[in-house]
Amino acid sequence: MSVRVERVRELLKREIGEIIRRQLPVDEAGMITVNDVTVTGDLQHATVYFSILGGADQQKRGEALLQERRKLIQNLLGQSVVLKYTPHLKFVRDDSIARGDRVLRILDELEKQTPAGDRETPPQDS
Repeated sequence: MSVRVERVRELLKREIGEIIRRQLPVDEAGMITVNDVTVTGDLQHATVYFSILGGADQQKRGEALLQERRKLIQNLLGQSVVLKYTPHLKFVRDDSIARGDRVLRILDELEKQTPAGDRETPPQDS
């Protein structure tokens, strides 16, 4: 990936996150975090990976609001970031953080179930 594309990707990630924070109320949409943005080589399309902290209703509403307000977010992005073309945005829910958290909880539970005497000690280097 070129340095220019990488810079644009980071700029878009930061700006889209700011626009979302200003446009979508947390109490209604949950706390929406932009985890990553990928852009095509010609910078005309961008995929925004997001996650939402909040209750199930907030998460559904937050995702729906992102889809409903995609064009508004895209227009505001075009005003704040000067590029030849404002990329067409596509929002994709990123559950990797939730999945990672679930794996950590499972590992904690397994560790609690294993009695201390049964744990193997790692081999020592001599």
